[in-house]
Amino acid sequence: MSSPAETSETGALSRRTFLKVGTAAGGGLMLGFHLPAFAQEAAKPAKYVLNPNAFIAIAPDGKVAFQIPQEEMGQGVYTSLSQLLADELDVDFANVTPLPAPPIDALYGSPRSHRMSTGGSTSIRSFYTALRQVGASGRAMMVQAAAQQWKVDPATLRTESGQVIDDAHGGRKLSYGELAPRAAKLPAPQDVTLKADKDLKLIGKPVKRLDTPDKVNGKAQYGIDVRMDGLKIATLAASPVVGGKVAHVDSSKLPSGLQLVVLDDIVAVVGPHYWAAKKGLDSLAISWNGGDNGQYDSAKMWREIRETAAEDGVLAKEDGDAKKTLTGAGAAKMDIAYELPFLSHAPMEPQNFTVHVKDGGCEMWGGSQVQTSAVAAAAKTLDTTPDKINFHNQMLGGGFGRRLDTDMVVKSVRVAQKVDGPVKVIWSREEDIQQDMYRPAYRNVMSASLGKDGKIAAWTHRIAGGAVSVRMSGKPLKGGLDRGSLEGATENSNGIPNFPVEYIEAPPKALNVGYWRGVAPNNNVFATESLMDELALKAGKDPVAFRLAHLDGAPRLKAAVEQVAQRSNWGGKLPKRAGRGICAQFCFGTYIATVCEAEVDDNGEAKIRQVHAVIDAGRIVNPDTLMAQVQGGLMFGFTAALYGDITVKDGRVQQRNFNDYRIMRMNEAPPIDVHIILTPEASGGIGEPGCTAGPPSLVNAIAAATGIRLRKLPIDRDILAGRKIA
Repeated sequence: MSSPAETSETGALSRRTFLKVGTAAGGGLMLGFHLPAFAQEAAKPAKYVLNPNAFIAIAPDGKVAFQIPQEEMGQGVYTSLSQLLADELDVDFANVTPLPAPPIDALYGSPRSHRMSTGGSTSIRSFYTALRQVGASGRAMMVQAAAQQWKVDPATLRTESGQVIDDAHGGRKLSYGELAPRAAKLPAPQDVTLKADKDLKLIGKPVKRLDTPDKVNGKAQYGIDVRMDGLKIATLAASPVVGGKVAHVDSSKLPSGLQLVVLDDIVAVVGPHYWAAKKGLDSLAISWNGGDNGQYDSAKMWREIRETAAEDGVLAKEDGDAKKTLTGAGAAKMDIAYELPFLSHAPMEPQNFTVHVKDGGCEMWGGSQVQTSAVAAAAKTLDTTPDKINFHNQMLGGGFGRRLDTDMVVKSVRVAQKVDGPVKVIWSREEDIQQDMYRPAYRNVMSASLGKDGKIAAWTHRIAGGAVSVRMSGKPLKGGLDRGSLEGATENSNGIPNFPVEYIEAPPKALNVGYWRGVAPNNNVFATESLMDELALKAGKDPVAFRLAHLDGAPRLKAAVEQVAQRSNWGGKLPKRAGRGICAQFCFGTYIATVCEAEVDDNGEAKIRQVHAVIDAGRIVNPDTLMAQVQGGLMFGFTAALYGDITVKDGRVQQRNFNDYRIMRMNEAPPIDVHIILTPEASGGIGEPGCTAGPPSLVNAIAAATGIRLRKLPIDRDILAGRKIA
């Protein structure tokens, strides 16, 4: 059997190729890939330490490979993190190949969390300085190696394009490939000096993505692309009700030559290819015992969320005395609630994993945002230790938080235990949507009042929703507070003097909840920016002017609002039933102001005409990637606002495919202008701010166009058409 680890290539170099090149064999390998800790079967460091020797390999011909600790799922992280390494190492970017790092938290975990995880818009925020230091260490080692060979002072040498140059002796040169064997024997320097901004050649530049050519020519490999000798294909049906079990399987019509796997809550069919397995699964008559959760529907779930939201929550933040201020506010007070629905991730690549159970463990291939957690999940399922799991992580055809979970690993391993040889377990699109870990539904109970100066005097916010951390960990909330539900609500960028925020857990009984692109801010920013617009209207102020009046304590956000207003022609004339809406937010370490221009027809259909976003993400690595992420995030958020809604009947999710779980289509996509404010501040995240800015800016635009305030998503076309009262 040939495995993808041996046969796949990205550019000129594969991981296996580098592993075969070692300094002991005189191959010229430098920094890390030859370390015993790199091999999964070797002893791994027990204590976390960011070790420069784990990231860089240089071949004799000067080709460079970087072990990238974060997962590529379309966001461009292979390129941006390679830019950090390559710029400080001082090598030609054309000679760089990014490779996925193996699942070793102690070597490749985030400097923030000390574990491998790609999510929460943290990749650049976590690794910006760390990987620059790794690259600078490699460059210093090359200079030291050249100085030893030439017997000169290292301070007299310089580097350029993968070479060490000695200007004092006629400009003689040594390539990194020539120096690698000597450099590999040197200790990594403890203190290095990073390049000055003026000397940076790649960081901050619109470098072309390293993964694009292979995605265009078909060489790029995702989990669903894995092929090998003897591979079988399986597809499965899991209980459509959370906690449900298989009651009976009638397999009398199952075609011959297919294997039936029946577990307590899963039925799978294994065949030579997907279509055979799918047709085999369709031939089965499966009955399920849904248990108590089979009695739930959306109306009951929402009733429970609303009842919970009416109770007092746990205080997460408190500035001033809002209760006292609101008590005497009279007509200046507003009491409002905003609601957001359950949502599916629906990545283009459905869930899948290839697993070969053997030798007391397994070998597996697939895409995961949490590499070491995937290994741990497989080991637990097989009742073995992680060192018995050999995991080949692939590129992800969309993550959005879905692959922060490991249920797809567990289910695939369970099926593979019943199969002789390697088996790729593929979820159908219907199974992918109906077996998701859904974005929690939320109810935001809010009150606010205006002072005599027309500014906000008091503001309260109670967040009620499911806690993903509880579902993932199986442990109750500490003190009843879910920190993962608070970002976007507690920052108080508007400088409100009386400002408490509460949280109360409202766990859904019939759905599993998971992290969804934008996490807490995709709820909280919608609620806060909707209320800001309603308060502006109550104060008789323009929404932009009202926000600016509150942002003296947040100058970076204020600058973004001022610039987006100018770029969007805020206040300019628009057609009938067209309007502009603004969202101003600070989340994920990034400031972004967004203006959506939308129109609503007589049938209640909303069309987004154009969008402008101004973003201050501090130090940026690749402006092209930033703009693409903001644009993609906005489309993701607009899709949710226009169409996203997961509903339940008899404990079962009703949506099945893209016909009833709509995404925005090409003809609906508006022009999106993204402007970057360049600042020397710490890097912010960019994968999610656009997603969280989309819904509130759209709803605020609809309110401006129609005078109708929508406080629940997705948008209700019947309300906008006057067929129903809000």
